Amino acid sequence: MAMSMIDKSAARTDRSEWPKVLQQEFEREAQNHNGCVGSTLVSESERVRVWTIRLAPGERFGFHRHVLDYFWTSVSGGRGRQHVHDGTTVEYTYQPGETRHESYGKGEFKVHDLENLGDREMVFMTVEFKDSANQPMKLPDGVRPQAEAA
Repeated sequence: MAMSMIDKSAARTDRSEWPKVLQQEFEREAQNHNGCVGSTLVSESERVRVWTIRLAPGERFGFHRHVLDYFWTSVSGGRGRQHVHDGTTVEYTYQPGETRHESYGKGEFKVHDLENLGDREMVFMTVEFKDSANQPMKLPDGVRPQAEAA
């Protein structure tokens, strides 16, 4: 049975000011929305986009924007930190198989990053549903050929 993070509290929540470099990256994303919610687009159909995120220890996946309903599953487990668009910084410990579903109404979104705080690779799978309240975001050139080559 899949584990859900619906009621899981963050291991740590902080509202202190982010480092200047993160503030600048966040502002760049606000000006040029990043719809790449994973590091690799594994598959895409008329209905879904499937992504992976693989982070080595200490590695960070930059700010990206969620506008579609989606779910992610932690493949490897691990410990991560996120800077979220509401100004919070949260840390979670993930178990293999742990899953979270998120939905967004018209005009709603979430912007965040993800950093691996652990000592081993952290892997996530994310599935976005294109038939959500918001239109899918345009992906940059060069993202789709990765999926087509798989």
